[in-house]
Amino acid sequence: MVEHGDIRVVHRGGSKIDFRQPVITNDSRFLLCTSGDCVKVFSTSTEECIHDLQGHTDLVTGVLLRPSNHLQVYSCSIDGTVRLWDFTDGILIKTYVIGCPIYSIYASANHEGVIFIVVPMLSDKRSELFQLVAVHLPQSGDQLVESRELSAVLSSVSSNPADIAFGRGGEYIASAKGFQLKVFFFKKQKSYEFSLKEDNKKGGLNTFTCVACHPKDDCIATGHADGKIRLWRNFNHKKEYTYSTLHWHHNAVSSLCFTPEGTNLLSGGVESVLVQWRYNQESQRDFLPRLGAAITHIAVSPDGALFCTSHSDNKITIIQSCVKVSAVIQGLVKGENVQTDLIVDPRSKALVLNGKPGHLQFYSLQRDKLFYNLDIVQQEYIHELGLEQFEVVKAAFDASGTWLATVEERKQKSAELEVNLKLWAFDEQTQSFVLNTTISAPHEARITAMCFRQATDSQTTMLVSTSKDGHFKAWQLATPAHTEDEGPSWSCDFVGTYHGLVPECCCFSADSSLLAVSFQEVVTVWSSTSWELLTTLSQPPGAIRDLCFGRLSCSKYLLGTTTKNLLCCWNLLTCSLEWSTSMDISLLLADPLSENMAAFCCQAGCTDLFVFKPSEPRPLFSHKAVCSGTVTRAVFAPREKMLDSCEENGQWLNRSQLHFLTQYMDLMTFTTKAEDDRLMASSKQLVIDDSVAMTPFYLLLGKHRHQQQQNEDPVSSLSAERTALPQSSVAIKELLQTPAHVLPSTSFLCSMFVQSLLISVTDPRENNKKAEEEVESEKEEEDSEEEMESGIVRPDQAAVSVQAAESAAPTPTLTKAQVRELRRLKKLDHSWLAGLLDS
Repeated sequence: MVEHGDIRVVHRGGSKIDFRQPVITNDSRFLLCTSGDCVKVFSTSTEECIHDLQGHTDLVTGVLLRPSNHLQVYSCSIDGTVRLWDFTDGILIKTYVIGCPIYSIYASANHEGVIFIVVPMLSDKRSELFQLVAVHLPQSGDQLVESRELSAVLSSVSSNPADIAFGRGGEYIASAKGFQLKVFFFKKQKSYEFSLKEDNKKGGLNTFTCVACHPKDDCIATGHADGKIRLWRNFNHKKEYTYSTLHWHHNAVSSLCFTPEGTNLLSGGVESVLVQWRYNQESQRDFLPRLGAAITHIAVSPDGALFCTSHSDNKITIIQSCVKVSAVIQGLVKGENVQTDLIVDPRSKALVLNGKPGHLQFYSLQRDKLFYNLDIVQQEYIHELGLEQFEVVKAAFDASGTWLATVEERKQKSAELEVNLKLWAFDEQTQSFVLNTTISAPHEARITAMCFRQATDSQTTMLVSTSKDGHFKAWQLATPAHTEDEGPSWSCDFVGTYHGLVPECCCFSADSSLLAVSFQEVVTVWSSTSWELLTTLSQPPGAIRDLCFGRLSCSKYLLGTTTKNLLCCWNLLTCSLEWSTSMDISLLLADPLSENMAAFCCQAGCTDLFVFKPSEPRPLFSHKAVCSGTVTRAVFAPREKMLDSCEENGQWLNRSQLHFLTQYMDLMTFTTKAEDDRLMASSKQLVIDDSVAMTPFYLLLGKHRHQQQQNEDPVSSLSAERTALPQSSVAIKELLQTPAHVLPSTSFLCSMFVQSLLISVTDPRENNKKAEEEVESEKEEEDSEEEMESGIVRPDQAAVSVQAAESAAPTPTLTKAQVRELRRLKKLDHSWLAGLLDS
């Protein structure tokens, strides 16, 4: 058995970008946000990811601009380090080792060389109590620096970064937790505490949910669970403090943020509305509604030109001064669970799964970016607790990506289950799927599985669906009988059943000639052309959970997993059980581009992976404990470029890449050492090759021009080396490299240079004569050169010349074009440069 060796399990896209508050740079050009164990740098204008700051080994919990240098940024992580980055070039500058998990980070211009972080209290082993500490960052030339001296500032604080904020440029810091608000003054080295009752007279909860401090006034804004906002003043005197109340949100306030000048206060919550309050004129407020999902964080650029909101559907919205949405950065939408399987669109190679309620999302695994959402239900979603609405539960593509089948369900307490089967056709003009056929109540019960038959020249496209009602149905694509009809449509071609048993899963063979349908403990094999029951396959007791046909050289095998923790392999040529093994397999899937199959096996609360070929008893690859919990969703995604892995344990990843979802909705994949080295080499090349700006135009043409230069004629390259251009002269280089403060005045240089470019006004006849004379002189020189070259060589001279040629390398002769170029350069007027040097 081959162990994992150099193959690692890593996050590959799909991480949460709304986990922490994003940061907008001083010039409003870039937006930085946490994304799993890295920091992503996005362009605020193009929405493209510019850099991926990788280096942390665990979840990144905060991003912060460095107060003393607006081109650098801090990041903190659970791995116990704080890293300093140059985000414009994507370079790691320094790593500070703290030695304990870090949950949030803060800094102030008043505290230079010091950062504030939230870490677990040392006396608390369960990590449920946290403290705010100050860390002095030592000035060192080393890239790895240890900073383990922590100075406690506040104890018993919240690990949520929204509950701590600096006020008045760092004069004080406010922290909220539960029903208490703490304010610590750095000059006094004293803290004040303010408490609220658990609920008010109207029954609203007074729990603190977020804090923001005014940048210039002594004012603290706090959000609460009942939707109220309190503005605290006079908090430097514990007994004389006052607060005023603002109320618009009907649920908890999730984020508060003041604008840089303090003229406005921004608030957001589950209403998906950004509210802008006028400071000291709270009755005046503006709204930006319908932002799509609940607001989790609000950030403002340092110049106040851009606002940005993070949303619960893993989205960041960039807003121009609360007027209009200018850009949307959408990540992988993660719901509570994925009811559809993970599937790959054959056209765009995008990962397709449940997205927003009632939608399918098409997500690019290579670019880590959402392509688009496809509205399947086509009904407005109502955010109300306990309201049953249509949900997309099944989806499948045909082999060419021309057709998409979806199943949506709605179960109401007092009504029967509503099921709709929809067939979508790909539209070349809009480059999206358009609804073609809707089949209401395709079965009398819930649909358990469906799959497409791969259409050939003699066969039409067909879809098979199985249901709890004991039937499986074949839906066939029918071409229109008359030209005036709108287009093709779908109709039921066959209904099958087997002794009243319930079918659970179905799949077609690689050549689409056979259909396998499992009826509880029995596997039935049908002909897809005549719908004749060919054979039934028996196996030890236990209902079948998964069915997979072998591919390529293993196409004669059919594999299935049972509820009795068995993996069975049948030989379709002999219609007998080839082999079986005892394994608790939660998911079995086949690689469409090879003979390999992957089995996720549950054991001791973790999931193990086995990759094997049905024809070989020895697994190709195994990986123990790829994640905790059970894996129920996975897919083989074809690679854009095939890998050249020669190692035995990595060959199964050459054509396809295996992606899977954990129980915590993390999208994971497997990567080889060769892949990591290639990515590292490409990132280093981007850093080293800084002579040319890495623009989209360079990415399009830079490689082509580089290849063009390599493929140039060696003769022309030699001539280019021999032909010395005026820019390569020592005088010009000295002129260009001389510091500006020691050069003559610009007007003096400019006048001399312009005079050298001017052409003297003479009679055109004289010019013609000079030109004729030059041509005649050139002809005479060429004739004389030809005569010299064609001269007769004596035998003794020939022998001497041969010996000289053998003893010394021959000197290359110049071509006519090169000789003309040298004459032209000799006639150029460089008098302006001589005058400059004389001065």
